[in-house]
Amino acid sequence: MLKWSETKQEHDLGVAIAKRAVAMAQDLAIEYDQMTAIMDIDACHSNGNPLRLQELLDADRANFGHDVFGIRANIDRITGKLNNCFLPRYSS
Repeated sequence: MLKWSETKQEHDLGVAIAKRAVAMAQDLAIEYDQMTAIMDIDACHSNGNPLRLQELLDADRANFGHDVFGIRANIDRITGKLNNCFLPRYSS
């Protein structure tokens, strides 16, 4: 079962990360809506893989893409855990 335990500041950073991820996805012709992106980041952060959210938001394009699209591809949307041994570069 998913936990949603982020603070308001963490949620706000998650929203900013999601907006950047959606813009990047549009540039790459990848379908990714903002609500799903927010939930993916928050689920990952709150369910066993805390992220250094500000550093992720500020990351260069390659590292940012690695983490957000890796989370998108590997998140279990029931548990919030990451599958396939994926580890974001900006994990805490």
